[in-house]
Amino acid sequence: MSRGLLIKRSAMPLVESAPDLDLLIERAVQNSIRLLDDAAVRRLIEMGSKEPTPDSEESLGAAIDARSPSPSDVHETPQNEPGRVIAPIKPIDIAPPPRPHGLDHYSLQDFPLQAKDVDTEIDIHFDITGNSVTEGRLIDMQSCFMDRLSKIRKMIVESSIPRLPRRPIRVSEAWAERKSRNSSATEVTLIGLVEFKRFGKNGDIQFAIEDESGSVECVLYSKPEWEKPEYRYHPVKDGLLDDDVLGVTGYFTESGRLRATDLHRPGLEYREKTRAGSHAAVSVAFLSDIHVGSKTFLAPQWEKMIQWFKEDPLAKNIRYFVMTGDGVDGIGIYPGQERHLQIKDLYKQYGELARMVEALPDWVDTIILPGNHDAVRPAEPQPALDPEVQQDYSDVTFAGNPSDFSLHGVRVLAYHGVSISDFVSSLRSVTFEHPERAMMAMLERRHLAPSWGGKTPLSPEPEDSMVIQTIPDIFVTGHVHGHHASQYKGTHVIHSSTWQNQTDYQRMLGFQPRPCILTIVNLHTHAVASIPFV
Repeated sequence: MSRGLLIKRSAMPLVESAPDLDLLIERAVQNSIRLLDDAAVRRLIEMGSKEPTPDSEESLGAAIDARSPSPSDVHETPQNEPGRVIAPIKPIDIAPPPRPHGLDHYSLQDFPLQAKDVDTEIDIHFDITGNSVTEGRLIDMQSCFMDRLSKIRKMIVESSIPRLPRRPIRVSEAWAERKSRNSSATEVTLIGLVEFKRFGKNGDIQFAIEDESGSVECVLYSKPEWEKPEYRYHPVKDGLLDDDVLGVTGYFTESGRLRATDLHRPGLEYREKTRAGSHAAVSVAFLSDIHVGSKTFLAPQWEKMIQWFKEDPLAKNIRYFVMTGDGVDGIGIYPGQERHLQIKDLYKQYGELARMVEALPDWVDTIILPGNHDAVRPAEPQPALDPEVQQDYSDVTFAGNPSDFSLHGVRVLAYHGVSISDFVSSLRSVTFEHPERAMMAMLERRHLAPSWGGKTPLSPEPEDSMVIQTIPDIFVTGHVHGHHASQYKGTHVIHSSTWQNQTDYQRMLGFQPRPCILTIVNLHTHAVASIPFV
């Protein structure tokens, strides 16, 4: 590919049988052959079995080279002699052709092992399935928020970059001392939950901070330096999320409000990813929002992927297949859904999904999470699919949403991603076209779904299990029907592609999904490959 050559799949055995692959490539380049089909490869191999004749292309090229002066000869021609001085011709660097959807190229050398030679190693660290204890009482809600505040407050206090300017105190203690804390020389630091927020006329932001002892109104005024592009994610420019845990440093004004001079979040440092051992250099593939049962489900593309699994060398390296929710389109999810359904029975939808998963090769282990279209409670965290649904599947691991697990020691945080809608509505930098920005904001805030009462229904568990207590090596979501794969401070940020075409609702919004792209991450090399099937 680096020399601009394309190889037909049928010609691969001939290419592999060539006695000298480098020489074959050089001959192809010299003879301006760009497509290596069977006939071209045979012709290139035969060139080595006979001496070049005066009429051959090699001799002709050599004769031309002999007659043509080199660039150095041309420049050494004295100026007083007749003739033209020709500028040297720079060699043309032939770039590999672009891939569909503009996806990055990958190398098979980064995906070395056969998955069938490696035993399964899945270690689940968190799954709400069977562990939900909430009764929905007020005390459960209070416990959930206090647990969130306690965990993230500890992260902010212990964060090394940047350190807090002073020891944080409770809101009630600061309020009692407000008359003596009325200048920049007597600032105070508080940590609490964002109670409300609104933008002022001059670009400032007004909000309240609440902890277990009370609440206080704050105002953060815009500064000239915050107009610079590097501050586009600053709360004054970007916004705040309700119920976000935030540290505030400032002093009290005569009106009793805290004039904030700085805000604090848990420091997110760059970290080296954990690597599986070389003996487990296998890969995990990610997909989401298949929506089996919908009329817009892309069945031919699924069959194309199954065929790819059986034939492509890269597929032989895939040991795990993670589906992050909405495997089926469900029943009664939104008004008028029936007219958009191809399969109108929920159990038949899951039966069809089971048949599709069964078609994957034997060496692939599948992990399935639920989403907002699945037959589980809508409140997050969601338990795994019901055992009555699971009985149609074989060799499948069912987990809740979100789920925190390790594959050969590599930490994976998988979340369907409904809360992305809350981030889109609250932060100016986040859009449905760029869901990865919401994922980065989740990592920065150490929480998957901070806002209570927004677009994400939350279950008030006594322990807030939506807090990100351990930064993952791979963070994957879905829900928005886009596709993205990048790195953020040492973490793979993967937004899984959908297997559903554009819906009527998306067409009305002018949103174009990016369907049928399988994202693959090798657990040892951490190389990423995105394979399109459209």
